[in-house]
Amino acid sequence: MIDVTIENFETEVIAASMAAPVLVDFWADWCGPCKSLGPVLEKLEEAYAGRFKLVKVNADNEQQLTQAFGIKSLPTCILMAGGKPVDGFMGAQPEGQVRQFLDKHLPSEDFLQAQAAAEEASQHLEAGDHDSARTALENALASNPGNDDARYDLIKLLLNAGELNEAAALLAPAMSRIPVPLRFEALQQMLNTLEFVTTDPRGQWSLDKFDELIGQNKRDFETRFAKSRVLMAAGDWTAAMEELLEIIMRDKQWDSEAPRKTFVAILEILTPPAPKAAADGTGKTAGGIELTGKSALQEDPQATLVASYRRKLSMALN
Repeated sequence: MIDVTIENFETEVIAASMAAPVLVDFWADWCGPCKSLGPVLEKLEEAYAGRFKLVKVNADNEQQLTQAFGIKSLPTCILMAGGKPVDGFMGAQPEGQVRQFLDKHLPSEDFLQAQAAAEEASQHLEAGDHDSARTALENALASNPGNDDARYDLIKLLLNAGELNEAAALLAPAMSRIPVPLRFEALQQMLNTLEFVTTDPRGQWSLDKFDELIGQNKRDFETRFAKSRVLMAAGDWTAAMEELLEIIMRDKQWDSEAPRKTFVAILEILTPPAPKAAADGTGKTAGGIELTGKSALQEDPQATLVASYRRKLSMALN
């Protein structure tokens, strides 16, 4: 538990809520119910062992915060997550009801364990230790089979390692959903591509051989599509998308729209993860507190590439 003022609110609440939910307890010295609720909240913070952070705001001393959150009665608790208020309650609730409130919003212990394993895997991947990364991701899935992030990352790792059968087995449960999540559909398209280049003779062709045949017939879509898959397998994403665009512009419906689906899969694979909201950005927080810092946002070249090819696909389809 920590006391929060206007001076440390951005750090202790807004920024902290990007990593874990923060429960803000508005109280006052004269408030009897506040004194009853306070020990309950402190007990639960300890019992939940880091699943949320408890902070206290003296409503009398911190009028700006009290007004910004529209506090009308005490005690009032506001749960912050991702820099924004997501829920709250008023009055001195018994421990059981506060637990129900928290359990509705807080990640489970299994989820946190799986998330930690996935973060560990990411660190191993950055260090080039693929074996340790795989072990960490497998542990994450064993802890929580519903952890889609770990499943996605593990399938990508297996695809990069050429372990296609293992990747297909992990992908199957996600592909059975209705609707299929887009990022897993993208991995299925990548799996199809890698299976093609490892089993079809054209997977070993040189690019010159593809170009020779395409030069003889611009509408040789089979050859163009095969070439795009070879380019994808080689990681030449832009060249692959350009080849796919040539098919789409000439025949949008060819092969049940396989070129479009493959193009969309590439965009999904290339799309960088969304950055966490920064606590030092300009403007106001969700609670209406003015932010004074400025962040220099630099455009991600990969995000720019993806946006450019999204526009190209849109133009080709219209």
